[in-house]
Amino acid sequence: MYNVLDHGIKKDGTTDNTQAIAALIGKMEQAGGGTLYFPAGKYVTGSIELKSNMTLYLEAGAEILASEDRSKYPFVDGKKVPGWDGVTVAAIVTAFGAENIAVMGRGKIDGRGYNWWHKSTDGTTRDGRPRTLQFFSCDNIRVDGITIVNSPMWTIHPVCSNNVTIHGVTIKNPWDSPNTDGINPESCSNVHISNCHVDVGDDCVTLKSGTQHDSFQRLKPCENITITNCTMVNGHGGVVIGSEMSGGVRNVTISNCVFNGTDRGIRIKTRRKRGGTVEDVRVNNLIMNDVFCPIVINGFYQCGAKPYEVEELFTREKLPLAEDTPTFRNIYISNVTARGCASAACFMMGIPESPISGVSIENFVVDMKQGEVTPEQPAMAYGVPKMAKQGIKLYNVQNVLLRDIRVAAEDDSAVMVEDSQNVTIESIMVSASAKDKPVISMKNVKTARITRGAGTEKSFSGEKCEDVEID
Repeated sequence: MYNVLDHGIKKDGTTDNTQAIAALIGKMEQAGGGTLYFPAGKYVTGSIELKSNMTLYLEAGAEILASEDRSKYPFVDGKKVPGWDGVTVAAIVTAFGAENIAVMGRGKIDGRGYNWWHKSTDGTTRDGRPRTLQFFSCDNIRVDGITIVNSPMWTIHPVCSNNVTIHGVTIKNPWDSPNTDGINPESCSNVHISNCHVDVGDDCVTLKSGTQHDSFQRLKPCENITITNCTMVNGHGGVVIGSEMSGGVRNVTISNCVFNGTDRGIRIKTRRKRGGTVEDVRVNNLIMNDVFCPIVINGFYQCGAKPYEVEELFTREKLPLAEDTPTFRNIYISNVTARGCASAACFMMGIPESPISGVSIENFVVDMKQGEVTPEQPAMAYGVPKMAKQGIKLYNVQNVLLRDIRVAAEDDSAVMVEDSQNVTIESIMVSASAKDKPVISMKNVKTARITRGAGTEKSFSGEKCEDVEID
């Protein structure tokens, strides 16, 4: 146990301790590791680099204040991570190729992100923002009990690491702070996220595995992930996969979570040329309140696309399959209640040459926001208009089951399916729908089975459909 106050480190909230902390970590490394212990007080520091067998422990009342001096966060390149060809800014707390590391306690890290969110190194961009916690190619990571506020960018970001446990963490970034995602495992294996409260300005929890240009990340899938007993607040999405998913994302369970005011709930996003496969995802027991759209699977994610790429990436025409064509399959969602939805109950839009395949949604209850609402995009998908109080929208899907659904769609059909095949709808109860719209609407659908439920006897419309059975 190394008490920082015994090694010349000041808790006065003004002295910069970057060099003193680095010197103490050097001593700890020579001794084989140990615990870097911060008693109650305020400690100003730049980037802290942990080594193997080290725990950074923040006692209740201890607070790390991120230095406002940009030079305290040097750029990091492949020299730190063999095989990695990227460049990043050193995080407030970071590690490279280490094992058995932890950040724990009841204290706080204040990233003081307001020094970065709307400023930059050259006055024109927001480049050079550090993450709060970032671990590259590490084994056996634990983040437990701490509070993180005002992260300059992504808050907790393990990259290409194995056996990551994030438990009991509170994250609070302003709702309008840019790119302040909560927890973003990227190309990691065996990740356990539990009992966390995440309130941020971007996606709350996001699983990624790089783009086709990220040669290091895309060689490693993000796999074997559990997310449970968490609350997600604000943010663009509650639990998100993508859009960087070139290495693939698989074997994911999401359970027993509450989403309040996240723009979208379960959000899977990608586009052509991202490649990778999202598969074997199970979602169970979620409560959502005041979301635009509870469930989104989007193959036309628009953000970051260049103008010259638009026609190639976003055409609705079927293109030849390629190595970098993304795939979604085997996604099972059950026992979800969503209240106060503004845009749509569910939105899935697959890529024509690679339809979303093998999706099951069961015991899904959706109520729309009361009164007048501002139309919003259900998904940040190229060419998709803003919607208000619409139902389940499925485009380019196959082998899909909707069972025990209750949906109130006030401005369109309760269920609308286009350009799809092998669709089964069993026991849907419609509590409201537009009077001039069919309850279930299908266009260019091949092979569908519909079991009537409460409300569905009112109307069905099919255009250019083949092999549709209605019981």
